[in-house]
Amino acid sequence: MSNQNLFVALRDAFPADLDRAAVETDNGLSYSWRDLDRATAMMANLLDSLDLPPASRIAVQVEKSVEAMVLYLATLRAGHVFLPLNTAYQSAEIEYFIGNAEPAVVVCSPKNHGWVSKIAFTAGTQYVFTLGDDRTGSLLERAAHCSDGHVPAVRSDDDLAAILYTSGTTGRSKGAMLTHGNMRSNALMLRDYWQWQPDDVLIHALPIFHVHGLFVAIHGALINGSKMIWLSKFDPKLAISKFPEATVFMGVPTLYVRMLAEPSLTKAQAAHMRLFISGSAPLLIETFTEWQRCTGHTILERYGMSETVMLTSNPCGPDARYGGATERRGGTVGFPLPGVTLRVMEDDGKLVAPGEIGGIQVKGPNVFKGYWRMPEKTAEEFTADGFFRTGDVGKVDERGYVTIVGRSKDLIISGGYNVYPAEIEGYINDMPGVAESAVIGVPHPDFGEVGVAVIIAKPGATVDPDRVIAELKAKLANFKIPKRCVMVDELPRNTMGKVQKNLLRDQYKGAFA
Repeated sequence: MSNQNLFVALRDAFPADLDRAAVETDNGLSYSWRDLDRATAMMANLLDSLDLPPASRIAVQVEKSVEAMVLYLATLRAGHVFLPLNTAYQSAEIEYFIGNAEPAVVVCSPKNHGWVSKIAFTAGTQYVFTLGDDRTGSLLERAAHCSDGHVPAVRSDDDLAAILYTSGTTGRSKGAMLTHGNMRSNALMLRDYWQWQPDDVLIHALPIFHVHGLFVAIHGALINGSKMIWLSKFDPKLAISKFPEATVFMGVPTLYVRMLAEPSLTKAQAAHMRLFISGSAPLLIETFTEWQRCTGHTILERYGMSETVMLTSNPCGPDARYGGATERRGGTVGFPLPGVTLRVMEDDGKLVAPGEIGGIQVKGPNVFKGYWRMPEKTAEEFTADGFFRTGDVGKVDERGYVTIVGRSKDLIISGGYNVYPAEIEGYINDMPGVAESAVIGVPHPDFGEVGVAVIIAKPGATVDPDRVIAELKAKLANFKIPKRCVMVDELPRNTMGKVQKNLLRDQYKGAFA
């Protein structure tokens, strides 16, 4: 049987001339395809030398760097399971992830080594390494002594390649298990659907701890043998300055909003570009039309999740399945991708009519294996006939275009990151003097959406909103922190006593207008 390791598929797509540039960074470094091959081999050999159990979890919380990408590829190459963690996560969150995933290896930023290693060793992790964004750290020091030749571990389509933690609406994070087959099938299909060209160059401006930057962007470039222009942090002026050297850009809506504010964004500057892709959060129609006006390009919006990688996309070229449709329609996420079956269902399990709203369910080779160590939760999220309930609400029009109209319950998407109110409410409700809280998402010009915490104090108690924010900042990632804290006497409720968040959203929707 051939080796189905995702790394092998990516490595097979490297260009014949391995000395060509594969990655160029914003601080003047250049990595050839040979450098990537050798560096992943050395790091994979280091992992092999640790004599880890098969399919060990390698948990990684480091700043964005080419070496961090190499570590991801080396983990696949050695046959282990990559576990990326958002760099903004604080100790309570890291403690949960390490306790739940039981990684054999943890890699962290040098500045966090003190507290991360303590958590890891307490949880029984054997090895903790450091990796800086400036090519420093114990991981690279150790790997430097390893051989630069390595035979990739043999893996099947069904073997685990990565676990991505995605918070549940209950506040408890779930580890979505993605296989080699899930990700390889998605990468190959997107290579065709987005019509990657032999001379394409990708501007990589996204973080690499979630699906968009780590899988969609990196796999997209690698499986096409395409060079990446690597931006360690997004800077709108810098990104625009790179357009003449590149052809593809992937971003979240916030990045497009920030580039539209730059005078250097012109049709002439964007003339060399082939494709602009947006995802991770809804793209406002104003952004879509303004981008068209400023650059002459129509953004391609698509839709995916941690559990499924990419599910739908507006057409890049004519889509034969939909009468040769080529229109990228603002406000929609396009068609189900080839190989993906998507349906919209009523709560009672009936298919809705075209244009009617319901719960989105999907099936395909890209749909995950289930939630890590949560068999009941996994069973709950799949229908009897094998469809995954995405938890998103949407509709499909008569032409086949999918529109996401909302998210199950109260998920807030802020700057492309998922924020689950229940998690934040749990922390606020534990604070002295707080009787109850409700966190809601409201529109924001830069982030798309931000949280507002609406709080009731206990009788006779005084709660300082600034203090609430300060306490949350000490415990949670910055993108989860509500941008405003409001004290009220009561929360609106329905007859069942449930807080009516829709009324609160309505009340505070103009807070940042």
